[in-house]
Amino acid sequence: MQPVRLGPQDDMAPVHALLHAAFAYMEARIDPPSSLHRMTPESLARDAATKELWVIRPGPAPLACVLLTPETDHLYLGKLAVAEAARGTGLSRQLMDHAVTRAAVLGLPRIVLQSRIELTENHAIFARMGFVETGRTAHDGYDRPTSLTFTRDLTATA
Repeated sequence: MQPVRLGPQDDMAPVHALLHAAFAYMEARIDPPSSLHRMTPESLARDAATKELWVIRPGPAPLACVLLTPETDHLYLGKLAVAEAARGTGLSRQLMDHAVTRAAVLGLPRIVLQSRIELTENHAIFARMGFVETGRTAHDGYDRPTSLTFTRDLTATA
């Protein structure tokens, strides 16, 4: 199954549901709460109009998604999610490979993502995919890091 790009005219309810289900495990673990709480199907449609929303779906419901945002010097990767029933089947890797392809098409030399500091299992996954920690940031009102920034330099593997 190849990733399919959704546009603002597409039904975002299934993607919204996937994101909420896939991110539910982190609810009690992260502080502050996820920005996902502010996301709606309508805001996803707006994102699909200005960014790149990609899904893998064998039918009407997506099994995986990712939101790619081209920036001046990198491709920002956000909201990577895989349905629980499809975890361990390589869909994250497929979407990551797709992000690498999109970065190359757009002439961008790196991919950047952020992960909450508490989600150490995700940090290990990103490291296996060629990312290195390049920064730590704090959400407004916090005096400690709440997120880690990871970067994958594509020029070193090109």
